[in-house]
Amino acid sequence: MLVDQGIDNVRVDVLAGQLGVTRGSFYHHFRDREDLLRRVLQAWRERTTELLTMRLQNAGVEPDEQLADVLSLPFRGRSAERAARIELALRAWARSDEMARQFVDEADASRISHIVSVFAALGFAPAECRYRGFLLYSYLIAESLLNTSSSSTQRRDRSAFVKRLMCRTLEP
Repeated sequence: MLVDQGIDNVRVDVLAGQLGVTRGSFYHHFRDREDLLRRVLQAWRERTTELLTMRLQNAGVEPDEQLADVLSLPFRGRSAERAARIELALRAWARSDEMARQFVDEADASRISHIVSVFAALGFAPAECRYRGFLLYSYLIAESLLNTSSSSTQRRDRSAFVKRLMCRTLEP
């Protein structure tokens, strides 16, 4: 509902009707609409940030392999497309809602922090790690949300270029 019709249409009566449950049974699980929305945001953050970051950190691979894993995220087929649609809907919601904004900001900070740690493991200086982390994260968001603008070959080539660029030491 959030993805297809926007946050204003995520309402208890509409959801209860679509799920074939009574409003009473809905309120058995959620205190109110605000509780539902908070739990949607918590589930999104857990699935797309906390669990993913934990999986990437615990993979036990070298930093350059971790970087390649991060770079592959927007290219993981239908699950990546679905995640991008949800992400876009949540970011649209966050533009007009403080609670959603806080969750999105926290997720962004956590994701960037993970990428920064990968660059640190690759031996870059702290300030450079932060800049590279932000730039790479921005690229990943753009690649996820603009995925219809180019072929899979173009996207793969662009990703390889970004990896080479991000791993290159810059002259002062």
